[in-house]
Amino acid sequence: MTDRHPDDGPLVQAVLDAFSADGALAQADPHYRERAAQTELACAIARAVEARRPIVAEAGTGVGKTYAYLVPALLADGRVLVSTATKSLQDQLFLRDLPHVRDALQMPVQLALLKGRGSYLCLHRLQQARQSATLPDRFAVRALARIEEWAQSTRSGDLAELEGLDDRSPVIPLVTSSRDNCLGSDCPSYRSCHVMKARREALAADVVVVNHHLFFADLALRETGMAELLPSVDVVIFDEAHQLTEAGVSFLGTTLGTAQVIDFGRDMLAAGLQHARGLRSWSELAAACEKAARDLRLAAAGPLRDVRGTLKLRWQDRAGRAEFVQALCALNEQLRTAAEALEAVAEVAPDFPRLQERAAELASRTRLFLKEGDPGVVRWIDISAQQARLVESPLDIRAAMREQLEASPKAWIFTSATLGDDERLSWFTEPAGLDDAQTLRVGSPFDYPAHARVYVPRQFPKPNESAHPGAVAALAAKLAAAAGGRTFVLTTTLRALQQIGEALRERFEAEGLPIEVLVQGAAPKRQLMQRFLERHGAAVSLATSGWPGPASLPAAGQGAVLVGSQTFWEGIDVPGEALQCVVIDKLPFPPPNDPLVEARVRRLESEGRNAFNEYFVAEAAVALKQGAGRLIRTESDRGLLVVCDPRMAVMGYGRRLLAALPPMRRVATEEEALSWLRQLREEGAGT
Repeated sequence: MTDRHPDDGPLVQAVLDAFSADGALAQADPHYRERAAQTELACAIARAVEARRPIVAEAGTGVGKTYAYLVPALLADGRVLVSTATKSLQDQLFLRDLPHVRDALQMPVQLALLKGRGSYLCLHRLQQARQSATLPDRFAVRALARIEEWAQSTRSGDLAELEGLDDRSPVIPLVTSSRDNCLGSDCPSYRSCHVMKARREALAADVVVVNHHLFFADLALRETGMAELLPSVDVVIFDEAHQLTEAGVSFLGTTLGTAQVIDFGRDMLAAGLQHARGLRSWSELAAACEKAARDLRLAAAGPLRDVRGTLKLRWQDRAGRAEFVQALCALNEQLRTAAEALEAVAEVAPDFPRLQERAAELASRTRLFLKEGDPGVVRWIDISAQQARLVESPLDIRAAMREQLEASPKAWIFTSATLGDDERLSWFTEPAGLDDAQTLRVGSPFDYPAHARVYVPRQFPKPNESAHPGAVAALAAKLAAAAGGRTFVLTTTLRALQQIGEALRERFEAEGLPIEVLVQGAAPKRQLMQRFLERHGAAVSLATSGWPGPASLPAAGQGAVLVGSQTFWEGIDVPGEALQCVVIDKLPFPPPNDPLVEARVRRLESEGRNAFNEYFVAEAAVALKQGAGRLIRTESDRGLLVVCDPRMAVMGYGRRLLAALPPMRRVATEEEALSWLRQLREEGAGT
């Protein structure tokens, strides 16, 4: 039973009643069980809500933190804003968790879901796509046809309603709007605009679900509808708060992308030919902007050729070069010329004033990057095969969050399963400007010593040795063979991902093992997860996944290994026996040559602090907890965590990293690890 404080108000008592064994939650769900950790967290949040103050709460897997914050937030009878890390988590909150809690508590609250404009169908751009879009292949043609059919019946316009629509589909940018190309109230489809409808519903609702990117996009741009919403809210909740700082940093800075310029040129050409043919030489203007953008990309790349993926370059490596400065100046001049041409025809059609604003804004960004950066910001250049992005960013979100916390009294709730490895949760609270906030750590109720083992091989190649990826693959192959698949291999780099994936395939083929290797990038994340579950006999619908139908799938139980990088370290929930082994290739330290990492290290060192202990080890501890968290998802789950990095066993900081993990029992040898997996497989087969 959670202890009452002498100064507790009626909200805490209402929360205790709701979570009691015969309370509202138990009456609504016959499977409900009272959990002391969940009630403790819910009461702490209720006190923060009553006092209108911030609280930072780390809640281990299985605590039930979603209900622990929703129940006091709804019972407080004020307006609530919930922000989470991804659109899929938004959907889960809005469609499942919130309605369940609302109905259980019998609270007649109105719910709303608000995403960024890129998530909603734009009726005007759909019409344009019908008339003029050039689609790359028959799959895109089919996708557009599906969207057109769905557009006739959808009420929300949220593209998430369309099952099987790949997030990477080239059709999505053609049928959604962006801040750059939205015509606003001048749009012929404005009255039926799905984005504006979603914003109106959010302003009228009692509980609104957003995501971190949308929250910070509004702080930076003031155009997502949050500016009107936030002042009227009594409780703000950030779930998956460990992603908050990086989401904020990406939006609170300034970016100039050559792809933005090329898109602008193409939109200008299309509008010019449609509405003002012959009034200006639109083809020449667009071609000049595109050439200037491509020249800037070449100057930014410098000697780099055949770039794969995205590379991050230090600003100082390019900023002083004459060809880079000249390319920026030339781009600025072409954008100013385009802006003048667009201003001259502004009265002809509503497209032109918006295009003129885009040109002026892009030109303003080129001038920003021609000047010296302010202290307290960091600049870098992202280079890919298609574009260059010049980025200026703050080092953290301290200033932005403090401004919000001081703006008006309200309760601010920050929660996640991983927020640091000390009692003050300083990994999160310091960069978020929450040094004075109350902190709380609630451990997982799971019996980790009985159900989980951790193995760190001592005699193993070091991560910087060429033999390391092959050794990881060899060990992972043995583990997966013992477990019958049921294995995730989580890598810290995309390069290791490919090397380990290839080596695993070769080993399984050579040994004749029917274990499939699923590698990130071979298909969308959702499809890979569906395939992994199907290989282990889990019930899952493959109707829209793009894989063969169940009749042509290999027999269940033949197993699979999924090899994934950053995107699979968190947000993946595989309860039960389908996942019983997680292999991590090496300790997830931040890349030391990343410009943002370098700038943060310089700041710590300038303050006389130990950057390795306070930044690198702290970051690794949090990332390691995230990866390890994939293993045990329910009270009955069992499994093995393997960290293929001998530094964790022999270096002094290894003890700190081990202590950051759930209290799994350590095994000393490879044979003990294999024996544990064989035992789990045999016991699973016997049930």
